[in-house]
Amino acid sequence: MERVNADPAGIRRMLPKARHYLIGLEGVPAPLAHILKEAFLAHGCDAVVDRDLITGRVAHTRVVLCGTRNQFQRVIVGLVEQGSRCETLAKEIEAAIRHFDSPALVPEPEHAADPRLARLFEGIGNRTLVMGILNVTPDSFSDGGLFADKDSAVQHAVRMVEEGADVIDVGGQSTRPGSQPIPVEQEIDRVVPVIRELASRLDVPISVDTYVAEVAKAALDSGALMINDISAASFDPDMPDLIAERQCPAILMHIKGTPMDMQLNPRYDDLMGEICAFLRERVRAVVEAGADEKRLMIDPGFGFGKTVEHNLEILRRLGELRSLGRPVVVGTSRKSTIGKVLGDLPVGERLEGTAATVTLCIARGADIVRVHDVKQMARVARMTDAVTRLPQPCQPSAPR
Repeated sequence: MERVNADPAGIRRMLPKARHYLIGLEGVPAPLAHILKEAFLAHGCDAVVDRDLITGRVAHTRVVLCGTRNQFQRVIVGLVEQGSRCETLAKEIEAAIRHFDSPALVPEPEHAADPRLARLFEGIGNRTLVMGILNVTPDSFSDGGLFADKDSAVQHAVRMVEEGADVIDVGGQSTRPGSQPIPVEQEIDRVVPVIRELASRLDVPISVDTYVAEVAKAALDSGALMINDISAASFDPDMPDLIAERQCPAILMHIKGTPMDMQLNPRYDDLMGEICAFLRERVRAVVEAGADEKRLMIDPGFGFGKTVEHNLEILRRLGELRSLGRPVVVGTSRKSTIGKVLGDLPVGERLEGTAATVTLCIARGADIVRVHDVKQMARVARMTDAVTRLPQPCQPSAPR
């Protein structure tokens, strides 16, 4: 519209007519589905429902709502007037659309307790941030044993920051498929000395990759500024309270099962619907414990209780996570799905496949990518950002 040289006020009026939305709803009671169908049809848009709804054979149905922003707004006003369940649903629909149209809200940089977090918050939404993986473990799937001693771990972290890492994520327990928990004391002994050293040397935030509140607390006391929990604070009942008490940024990830059993034939009726529902509920639980929602991020859990087909579907539909209104973190780096798609490649030969998935994730709305190969993926992120985030420097040629 700008290239047509339309009036700015006119553009503001026309955009709601031009943007088309698809909103999926799960488990809608039949009476409410009928109301939605009638309301959307009355305003020139539509609601897709189970064909057996008309015959009364189903008590609940999935619903896909289709329409422009203006049409949705008119329907929402009507639903609010009906009160009760209609009003609650209308607010959820309106929030989903608002999240799609706006970047996720994060704390203002000046409100950060640490300048390293201020830079993190300032970056989210403006460019893709790179989280460097630092496994101080003997048995992680990709680099187990390479950085198990403190000196090698610290040197690698320093190198990753020099190569472009915006965050360093330190993990002391492998969560590869089939892995079993280790004693809390052992996990603390692995991560705390490394985090203490890094916190005094690096000018980027240190994150601790753990689902154990006692480990997270020890890490925060040693200088870590973030928590990355693969269970979305569901494995340890004390984790939501810790996140709330410290008011620290936290990444809440989706997982189906536990690392020990998550790859034993995982099944979904609606993959992204279930992932979104799980993450929405976990964000709500942590906020109810007293955490600041603006400091929470979400991760779809690529490879955690998913088949190859599930992981590829996550990549295709990653943009749906924007409906939750939180920054999106994704970790595809060197995962087995890449190896299988490319002909059973070993871990050390998955760089190009990782680059492809990182590019797709950024194009579909990822705010942070969690990677092993920082130098290469930081370049991938910058190049993808140049295409997807920044205004194009040239005008298209006129049609002939």
